[in-house]
Amino acid sequence: MKTTVYLIRHGLTAANKNDVFAGRTQEPLHPEGVAQLADVGKRLGGRGISKIFCGPLVRTRESAGIVGELFGAPIEADEALTEIKIPHWDGLTKEAIRARFGPEYPTWLDDPAGFCLPGCETIAEVQGRALACLETIFSAYPGQNLLVVSHLIVVRALLLHYLARPIADFRAIKVGNAQVATLVRDDLGGVTVEL
Repeated sequence: MKTTVYLIRHGLTAANKNDVFAGRTQEPLHPEGVAQLADVGKRLGGRGISKIFCGPLVRTRESAGIVGELFGAPIEADEALTEIKIPHWDGLTKEAIRARFGPEYPTWLDDPAGFCLPGCETIAEVQGRALACLETIFSAYPGQNLLVVSHLIVVRALLLHYLARPIADFRAIKVGNAQVATLVRDDLGGVTVEL
């Protein structure tokens, strides 16, 4: 009995367009992001998606809501699917982060596995909480087709795990807004990934 999770990143936001680190801000979808999710809903229509899980921030809840309305599927928000916690970066452009916080952003880009700041999450911590959530979903809904809507960092971290790749490969995983990855768990507990 196969269990399928369609894992998607939220739709486009103004922050995505303007090179801003949105973080845990309550930024809504850009109109282009709304259109992207409507398209995802059309593409996944007929797959029998029974439930949708999403992070608690506005952009993931809106993304889940657009698709959920098309499918008539219930939606559940889970803190484990929220964006990484780097609060002093939230709402700043990448340029401003570089100017204000010196080597932090270059380290984030060049050594994602080694990125660690006081009061902030590491990618490994994000991966741990998101993975526990996804494994619970797989276990609780055997044989069903499900949708999970989250953020770039969360989706990348999950894909690294299921592709058996190290966090050092974080930048090699490309995930566009509203991009769908398919995770299929088989009877033996293995997971195949389709990007």
